[in-house]
Amino acid sequence: MANSEQFRVCPRTGLQYHKSAEALIKANAFVAVVFLLIGGLLALVIALTRWQAIHLVQADTFYMLLTAHGLDMLAFWVIFFEIAVLYFCSSTLLRCRLATPRLAWVGFALMLIGSVMVNVTVFKGDSTVMFTSYVPLPGHWSFYLGLILFAVGALIGCFIFLGTLVVAKAEKTYEGSIPLVTFGALTACIIAVFTIASGAIILIPTFLWAAGYISHIDPLMYRTIWWAFGHSSQQINVSAHVAVWYAIAAIVFGAKPMSEKVSRGAFLLYILFLQLASAHHLLSDPGLSVEWKVFNTSYAMYLAVLASMIHGLTVPGAIEIAQREKGYTRGLFEWVRKAPWGNPVFSGMFISLFGFGFLGGISGVMMGTEQLNMIIHNTLYVPGHFHATVVIGTTLAFMSLTYFLIPTLFNREVILPGLAKWQPYVFGLGMALFCLAMMGAGTLGVPRRHWDITFAGAALPYEFPGAALLMIATFAVAGVIAVIGGGMYVLVTVGSLLWGKRLDAGVYSSETSVLKMPVVSALTGHGQAAGFAAPGTFVVAMVFLTAFVLYYFVNWKYLSTVWGIA
Repeated sequence: MANSEQFRVCPRTGLQYHKSAEALIKANAFVAVVFLLIGGLLALVIALTRWQAIHLVQADTFYMLLTAHGLDMLAFWVIFFEIAVLYFCSSTLLRCRLATPRLAWVGFALMLIGSVMVNVTVFKGDSTVMFTSYVPLPGHWSFYLGLILFAVGALIGCFIFLGTLVVAKAEKTYEGSIPLVTFGALTACIIAVFTIASGAIILIPTFLWAAGYISHIDPLMYRTIWWAFGHSSQQINVSAHVAVWYAIAAIVFGAKPMSEKVSRGAFLLYILFLQLASAHHLLSDPGLSVEWKVFNTSYAMYLAVLASMIHGLTVPGAIEIAQREKGYTRGLFEWVRKAPWGNPVFSGMFISLFGFGFLGGISGVMMGTEQLNMIIHNTLYVPGHFHATVVIGTTLAFMSLTYFLIPTLFNREVILPGLAKWQPYVFGLGMALFCLAMMGAGTLGVPRRHWDITFAGAALPYEFPGAALLMIATFAVAGVIAVIGGGMYVLVTVGSLLWGKRLDAGVYSSETSVLKMPVVSALTGHGQAAGFAAPGTFVVAMVFLTAFVLYYFVNWKYLSTVWGIA
């Protein structure tokens, strides 16, 4: 059998890697970390510039760096890593060969060429158009072409994932329905296809406009279609990192879903309704009807919120059940106290779960309500919210999965284990404070897009209260802490690949493996946990619901003070 059809079994976990898939997972994950490093360095400069006491760079440089930071983090870091996750969840978890690996390398090449092209164009100063790149603000044609190439490459990766599912079904490498973790990855893939198609619909004519072949693009049309791409790309992240949560619960605890049917139903709600949250970026646009805005930001969006609340209950619930089966049954929370908090695979995932739920989830529902959106729409509250979802939620989940992949995929021992142990806490807690301070500044009205909140030299100056300046300083300091945490991750990850002790990789053969080890059976099995025996998780869910209701109505009270009625 050809090398491309060879497999190896990880001696530590029993996971089976197809040789071609293994190389592609490594390549995509490595490039993702490189872009995380670049984006993190840019984040440091941006935070120190927003901090009024330092104000590191001038306005033109600030906006150029902010454009690169947004694309490197929100697009390139997460999507490269997500393609690696798709290949892992299909070929590895289903124990089958990857469909058309040569085409997969073409997709990888297109993504790499496109992402490098975008960065070169931005750093040359030709395309300081921010992540949103709203028309009529023009970028260089190569900027849009780079995004298109990247999107096409990612789309190829999505279709190869779908093709691998077909291969696994045809070759009968699994029984029954696909595992829940793979089902979550499938959800992310379906949303990705919709997202990339939306991007193509608007980026291709924008590229032609920038190249001089089209004379005009309507700004409202651009915004409406672009956000079907811009915000939905973050919905790919949500589905992917929730799948990672389930995977890590299985890896660390051998936990199985409380109810696969309920969890799969929640993923299905993501497919049907999650993209509608894109509407909250358009609520101040006068060209869209009130009926459209109300439907998208209330009745329909609540079904996506329900899905996230289900996952927020079932993931820790599955962990609690697994822990209680091991004898940790004293009180409501012994299962939490006895969890392996020194294992970064677990600690990163758990901080990701709670940060995403309490900070990203609650704030997202609030700002997704039409009336409440008006008080924070163009303030620092918005980046405070999406840093809670994309950074604490997605990035930290991906970081925690990396610590599992280093010894199993890359066959290296993790270096500096003490540093790795503390990394999720430094990064996660620093970013939590960062998000809270940003949202606090936004609540006080600090704009999100202005580099200098003192408006020095402005014809109509405005002075924010001292609390706003305190919030700005707090989020800048917290941002520096989070960047240090990110640097710790890059150091441990790259250092482990370069200098970590080589581990036994197993032997390649043409035979597929028999699933025996606990990690594999938990990831790929379909067993159900016995009943709802997770009282601690239920109490936490009630605390979350109480916090959500209180915060929601506090914001309605705040809204009532904006326009006084005499």
